[in-house]
Amino acid sequence: MTTHPDVARISFATNLASFGDRTAIRAGHGSISYRDLAARVEDMARQLGPGHRLIALEADNTLPSLTVYLAALASGNPLLILPAGGGKAAETLIAAYDPDIIARSSNGEPVLDVRRHETAHQLHPDLALLVSTSGSTGSPKLVRLSAASIQANAAAIAQYLHLRPSDTAVTTLPLSYCYGMSVVNSHLLVGASLALTDLSVVDPCFWDLVRTEGVTSFAAVPYTFELLDRVGFEHMDVPSLRYITQAGGRLAPERVRSYAELGRERGWDLFVMYGQTEATARMAYLPPDLAAEHPHAIGVAIPGGEFRLEPVPGLDDWELVYTGPNVMLGYAEKPEDLALGREITELHTGDLARLGPDELYEIVGRRSRFVKIVGLRVDLGRVERLLADLGLIAAAAGSDDVVVVAVEGHHDLALVAKSLAQDLGVPRAAVQLHSVPAIPRLGNGKPDYPAILALSAQPEPLCAETERLSSETERHPGSESTPGTETVLEIFAEVLEQPDITETDSFVSLGGDSLSYVAASVRLERALGRIPQGWHLMPICELIPAPEAAAHPAHEDARATGRKFLRNWRGKLSARMETGIVLRAVAIIFIVATHIKFLSWEGTAHVLMAVAGYNFARFQLTGSRRERLRRQMRAVTRIVVPSVLVIGVAFAVTDDYGWHNVFLLNSIVGPQGWTDMSRFWFVEVLVHILIGLALLLAIPAVDRAARRRPWAFPLALAGVDLLQRFDIIELPYPGQGPVLWLFAFGWAAAVSRQWWQRAAMTAFALLTIPGSFSNEYRSATILVGFLILLWIPTLPVPRGLHRITALLASSSLYIYVTHWLVYPLFEQTHKGLAVAASLLVGVAYWATATRAMGSIERWLRNRQKRSHFNSPDPRTGGVSVLDARVPHRSRSRG
Repeated sequence: MTTHPDVARISFATNLASFGDRTAIRAGHGSISYRDLAARVEDMARQLGPGHRLIALEADNTLPSLTVYLAALASGNPLLILPAGGGKAAETLIAAYDPDIIARSSNGEPVLDVRRHETAHQLHPDLALLVSTSGSTGSPKLVRLSAASIQANAAAIAQYLHLRPSDTAVTTLPLSYCYGMSVVNSHLLVGASLALTDLSVVDPCFWDLVRTEGVTSFAAVPYTFELLDRVGFEHMDVPSLRYITQAGGRLAPERVRSYAELGRERGWDLFVMYGQTEATARMAYLPPDLAAEHPHAIGVAIPGGEFRLEPVPGLDDWELVYTGPNVMLGYAEKPEDLALGREITELHTGDLARLGPDELYEIVGRRSRFVKIVGLRVDLGRVERLLADLGLIAAAAGSDDVVVVAVEGHHDLALVAKSLAQDLGVPRAAVQLHSVPAIPRLGNGKPDYPAILALSAQPEPLCAETERLSSETERHPGSESTPGTETVLEIFAEVLEQPDITETDSFVSLGGDSLSYVAASVRLERALGRIPQGWHLMPICELIPAPEAAAHPAHEDARATGRKFLRNWRGKLSARMETGIVLRAVAIIFIVATHIKFLSWEGTAHVLMAVAGYNFARFQLTGSRRERLRRQMRAVTRIVVPSVLVIGVAFAVTDDYGWHNVFLLNSIVGPQGWTDMSRFWFVEVLVHILIGLALLLAIPAVDRAARRRPWAFPLALAGVDLLQRFDIIELPYPGQGPVLWLFAFGWAAAVSRQWWQRAAMTAFALLTIPGSFSNEYRSATILVGFLILLWIPTLPVPRGLHRITALLASSSLYIYVTHWLVYPLFEQTHKGLAVAASLLVGVAYWATATRAMGSIERWLRNRQKRSHFNSPDPRTGGVSVLDARVPHRSRSRG
């Protein structure tokens, strides 16, 4: 290959032949190996000639374009990337920079328009690529990228995506867009394959290609996810898919969460990423296991990169500054700038950000996305977020006179504009909302803000009925009231005993578990009327009902009115509660009554073991391994501490227990068979299971397996435990038999999303439960309890029993450990009295212990906060957080 001796070349473009006969390109009509691709690239490099010339490529997702692209990178000729098909943007750049060669694809072949054999420019030897900045739409301002930056960014992306030669990426984005280009670079770096296509994700042929070529990944911008929703992607079968990447703009947090959870269910990962053309595409990524719990975050810096936060004069926010080997050389605005070398070593992103306590960065605004109206700064990004919270698809532009918003679809925009103006604190006349069939977008899928601002020349649509309703609202404020943010925040703050709660927190992220879940769900249902399934994973802001949810139609027919009356009448008598809550309350009553011999109904403790597994899957499996381990150990502590206190008292005042009971080791080192010392077997086994799983899931390989196969993993655990039935292994629970499999069944039930999964779990239960217990009535109880947990999410409970059901469910553990000491005091008088006393003492112990542990946790949190505020903060350059708030202090990290 002929190259200029002084220029830098990009190694992934020169080393293609090293991957030999591995498939490089899958293009539907045939495949091309790396060896063949290397030959094509070398031939094209010869056609480009021995000189050092500026090449302009009208890049599309075809093999000819890819060949020219790689040949320029391999030979060291600087490449100006243009959008395919010519057009005004390409013509503007060609006229501004006068390239020596113009390349394009025609009839499946590369075509070179050689304008001169010697360059007309002075080209810096480090210059490799010239790329339009995002949203420049033909502006002569270009980003200058070096060969080293391109190579470094490709390597970093390949590292955090764990790319491997067996991967195949389909080209959902154009090669001329830096995001699409980064997909090509990173895959060719590791010897993976590219499925070249210009098909859209809404085209059925695209999905035929994905399945035929075994595609393992594709890249998506926020608009892509709207298209995926339209084509029903959630119901598609794409067995080869390993991950989806997202960049090119902020994806709504609720959509991040829903796709992250869909990926967990289907066995693929969602990588939310953040970048700019000025950083050769990528600067940050959000690890997939954190996406559902932290959907607002951009994550952590890519390998080799680093962030710091720098104060912005006149603002309370901090600008995100990035350093790394992938930072651009600088900008070019005229041909003479092509001779320049590196002008910057760090990138001021223009994005305002914060660093959360979880060490994840979050973008909170944009320096250049502010306008000043009547002296007030308005964040246009916040405008879009406010409207997104109302369920609207919108994009906002503005000047110092007006905020202009394009809103997709038909909505009551006058009322929305009035509400938006109030939220922003600006006059109503300064806000314009325009209905559009679709948000105007640039070629890279980002909103076309100049086109949106141009809408201000059009009259804002008004609706007479809307104006009437709006004026009535002004005359009668507060006539319609809905539960507000304050109500939900208060419930979370009181139940979880955490004062510092924000609307982006969720029940699980705040450390909620199965013990506090009952109280929170009952109070939320009372406050909100109905709570959505999976509310414990949702941020608080999504639990707040939209104002229109409380609105009622002005006219109803008699039949609708009658149905509503019957529903309300039935609702006053009974309401539904979550099945797990009801089972815990009923089971503890039967456990206590059976032990006292007030009645005999065995098996409910084993149902509780399945419920424990069910709750484990819901509350203990989100977040990073470190966060999850901390949460799991906290859950174990909340079981161990109150249990050991009671058992310690029992050991001190009776002769029925030994030291191994106090340390929860009786089932391992205690006497064989059932004795009085076996009474606390449930607590012991549950603690052993929770500790064992916490340690097991802390192993990275096991953690990946559990995330990739969320349904199969607990079944595998159950299978190992059930091997004792065939005398292959022996588990250390004498007299009780193995119960890990019941816990694992409950875990699997919680993640059974499809009907066939629940059907399979039903079959597994029918095959295993009846044969695992000698008492057929015990087996029937366990089987029925498990199937209810599996198939019925909620059960009707008389409203008068809601509070007592919630109390019994919340205090079930405390009742279990205390009733052994309580009922002997009353059973001689009356067994019914012994049952009631056992329940009451357990509830009282729960209330006391919960309050005490909450006070201790608050004290520890406050101590950590004091330590945090008085210690050096990495965001503020080594000064304390409190000191950093004082103007003119030292700069942030770095």
